[in-house]
Amino acid sequence: MSETLSIVGAGRVGRALGRQLRDLGWQIGVVTARSTTSARSAVRAIGAGRAMDHLTGDVLASAVVLISTPDPAIRSVAEELARIGGDGWKRSIVLHCSGALGSSVLRPLAELGAATGSVHPMQTFSRQSTPRFERMVFGIEGNPAALAMARRIVQQLGGVAVRLSGSNKAAYHAAASFACSLTMACMETSTRLLMSQGFTRKQAIRALLPLTRQTLDNFERVGPRAAWTGPLTRGDFSTVRQHVEALAEYPAEYGKAYQALSRLAALVLSAKPAANLQQLNLIFESASSSRHKNARAAIAE
Repeated sequence: MSETLSIVGAGRVGRALGRQLRDLGWQIGVVTARSTTSARSAVRAIGAGRAMDHLTGDVLASAVVLISTPDPAIRSVAEELARIGGDGWKRSIVLHCSGALGSSVLRPLAELGAATGSVHPMQTFSRQSTPRFERMVFGIEGNPAALAMARRIVQQLGGVAVRLSGSNKAAYHAAASFACSLTMACMETSTRLLMSQGFTRKQAIRALLPLTRQTLDNFERVGPRAAWTGPLTRGDFSTVRQHVEALAEYPAEYGKAYQALSRLAALVLSAKPAANLQQLNLIFESASSSRHKNARAAIAE
């Protein structure tokens, strides 16, 4: 029973983990999704399991229950599983895959004797491709038995388990968002700016990807400050001012993001953050004042 797994909410992460663990010899039990069609699709993707469109006490036949539903559903799933299983949760291990929520969200099961925790792969899972788990970092937390199982799963997958010690787990997930989804927003903004200057989308991507990849390579090789380039590193505030003026012609979010990220860069990368922030604030306040003055003049006309 030590290598049996049921999966509740078999989305992209649940399917990927289930498939890999099945390949490693784990027995897959119940696979639950919101509909029979989704559950059967997940079973096909995993290569094993019994498809169910509702929560059932059959999950108790597995030593480990993996909850990979969207974050808002985890608490209600835990409550429903607690109602279904009752005292049967003693000696069971329940892990969820949320990066933002801690194991406390599984309290209804912990109160019935289950070992509870979380195991979160720090990677992006798109509809088009599934990343390899080898060398992938997983954030894990929970009580000792759940931690031990989470670490064991990660080791079997060939990943690297890092125990989260901070009390604010959402900050860990925010770190991933900075590196992934927010970086994607920056890349798409850069692409659209180049397209507004005559690039095709293909040309823009072709121009930007080598720049971003080289930046990340430098970050890894020589560290953040040595890899940091651009006008702020040179104290070239006149160019920063030109950027701010140019972005005024685009949606307001472009300029606001540029200002916020420039301040952030000065804070975390600059050797003299206070001086750089002071200069940036003067530029941004001047630009804001000019926009308000122009807007009032336009209204007056």
